[in-house]
Amino acid sequence: MDKHSFHIPVLGLGYSIDTPVKVARFGISSVISIVDDQLVERMRVLHCKTAGVDYFPITEKEDDYRAKRITDYLNRIHAIVKDQMKEIVLLPFEGDNDLVKYFELLPDSSSLKKMYNRMCSLDEGSEKQQMQQELRRHVTAGAIDVNIMCKLDRAGTDAKGNPLPPEYSDALAALRGFARSDLESSVVLSAGYNPALYSYIEQFPDFYPGKDDKLKKKLILKVSDYRSALVQGKILAKKGLWISEFRIESGLNCGGHAFATDGLLLGPILEEFKNKREELTAELFELCNSTLEKNGLPAFSNRPALKITVQGGIGTASEHAFLIDNYILDGAGWGSPFLLVPEATNVDSDTLTQLSGASKEDYYMSYASPLGVPFNNFRKSTSEVQRKERIAKNRPGSPCHKKYLVSNTEFTTEPICTASRQYLHLKIKELEAKGLPATEYRQELDNVLEKDCLCEGLGASALKKNDLPPSHGLTAVTLCPGPNLAYFSGVFSLAEMVGHIYGKLNLLNSLHRPNLFVNELHLYIDYLKKKLVTGVSLPPKQVRALETFKKNLLEGIEYYKGLATTFTSMKTELDAAAITLAALRIS
Repeated sequence: MDKHSFHIPVLGLGYSIDTPVKVARFGISSVISIVDDQLVERMRVLHCKTAGVDYFPITEKEDDYRAKRITDYLNRIHAIVKDQMKEIVLLPFEGDNDLVKYFELLPDSSSLKKMYNRMCSLDEGSEKQQMQQELRRHVTAGAIDVNIMCKLDRAGTDAKGNPLPPEYSDALAALRGFARSDLESSVVLSAGYNPALYSYIEQFPDFYPGKDDKLKKKLILKVSDYRSALVQGKILAKKGLWISEFRIESGLNCGGHAFATDGLLLGPILEEFKNKREELTAELFELCNSTLEKNGLPAFSNRPALKITVQGGIGTASEHAFLIDNYILDGAGWGSPFLLVPEATNVDSDTLTQLSGASKEDYYMSYASPLGVPFNNFRKSTSEVQRKERIAKNRPGSPCHKKYLVSNTEFTTEPICTASRQYLHLKIKELEAKGLPATEYRQELDNVLEKDCLCEGLGASALKKNDLPPSHGLTAVTLCPGPNLAYFSGVFSLAEMVGHIYGKLNLLNSLHRPNLFVNELHLYIDYLKKKLVTGVSLPPKQVRALETFKKNLLEGIEYYKGLATTFTSMKTELDAAAITLAALRIS
C-alpha cells in the first residue's frame, strides 16, 4: 500500500547521516551521505553505544578501512531500524505512541490512512482487532538510501602514501561499502558522470535481477535534465544495470552544490520527462535486458518500475501536489526545510537558533566550494565567521586534514585543496607577482579568499548535536540550505513539517513567496546577470552559450504562461521577468 509521497534528500555530510534512525520507522525514506568515512566511524561509535552493542574500531591501518567503515555503519543503522520496526508493531493503537504516529503522519489520500481512520471509527470488538492486525502487517520502514558524489573520487593511498589500486579510490570504496552492506535499498549517484565508478558497479551481483526480478541494491540517478538522464541511463543499461529512479533536481533552487542547466527551467524539464517517459523506459529496458542475456545473466521477466521524482525549492502542499499530479511523478524531495526539524536532522542548537530567525538575505549563492561549482551558503554560519577571522589575522585558508576535495595541481605535484592554507598562500603570491591594477587585484583576491573548507564544516553540526568531540579540534559549522528556506522561520516538530507538506497546516512565514517556478526563474536571471560583466567583451563561444541560455529562459517563461490558469499569481511576475531578460544585452 502507498505510504508517503515525499523523501528527505541527502543534507550535507552530517545533517542526514543518521536520519533513518529518526524517521524510517514512520515509513519516511531518507538519504545518508557516505563521503566522509571519518564522520561515519564517529557516528558508528555513538550508535553502538546507544544500542548497547560492542564497538570494534576500524582504523586507517586496516586494509580497505574506508569501505569497511561504511559497511559496518550502514549495517548498524539497518539493525537499529529493524529493531524499531519489531517494536512498533507490538504497540497498542492508543495515545501518541510511534504506532499511532506512523498512521497519523500519512497523507489523508493514502489508502492505508483511510483504513486507519475506518478502524478508529469502530467500536471495540473483533472487527476492530482484525483491522488493527491488518494495519500492522502494512507497517514498513522507509528506505535507508545512500548518496555518492561521483566526482569526489580521490585516488587511494596506503599509510605510507603509496598509491593503491583504482578500486581504493574514494567513490569506488564508498560504493563497495554500500554494496557489501545488509541494506536492500538504493545508492543515489549525483554530481556528474564517473566512468570508473559506473563500470565498477558491474562487479556486484546485488545490482542485477534476482528471484522474481528483485533488485537487492538499486540505482538512483540525480539529474538536472532529460538529456543527462537518457545519456547516463543508456551507459548503465548497456552494462546490464537498471536505473530504478531518476531524481530530477532544480539546477539552482536547491541546497548544497548548484549545477546550473543551460537555462532550462524545471517546468519544461518535467514536461519533457512526462512526454518521453514511456519512450525512455522502453529504450533502457531493451538495452538492459539484451545486455543481461548477452552476458549470460538472468534477465528481467517483466519490465521493472522506473520512478521519476523531483526535488528543489518546493515549499507548499499545493506545489507538491501539482508537481506529482501534473507531471505524473512518483514523489518529491523536501530537503532544506527539515533542517528546522530536530527530530529528523542533526543541527546543533546554536545553528538551529540562527536558522530559525534568519532573513532572506542570509541565504546566498557563493563560490565557497573548492570544487569550483556554485554553492548555496548561509551568511551567519560560524564557518563564514571563521573564514573572515582567518583573513583578518593574515592566515587565510583552512588546515586540510580530510582531503576529500583535493584536486588542484597548479603549484604542486600532489593535488591540494583550493580552500587549504597551502593553496591560498601560493595563489596570493602569484597574484601579487602579476602587478594587476588595484581594482582587478582586489576582485581576483576576493574570489580566491571566498573558498572555504567543506569537509570539516558540513560534518561539525552532527558532532556538536550529539556531544561528540570536534574533528581535529575544529568546531565551525558550514550550512548549505537552499534559498527556499528563507520562507520558513522557527523550529518545527516532525508532525508539523509533514503536516505542512500534506496541507494540514501552513508553516510559511510572512514573506511574500513566489511560486517555486518563479523563484527558480529569478535565480537563473540573477545567474545570467553575473555572467554579463559590463564593459567586458566576451569570446564568441561564450556569447553563443549565453544567447542559448537566455533563449531557453524566454521559452521557459512562455511555457509557464500556459500554466497561469493554475497559478494565477504567476502572470504578472512572468511578464516582469520577460522584460528584464529582454533588456539584457549579450555581446
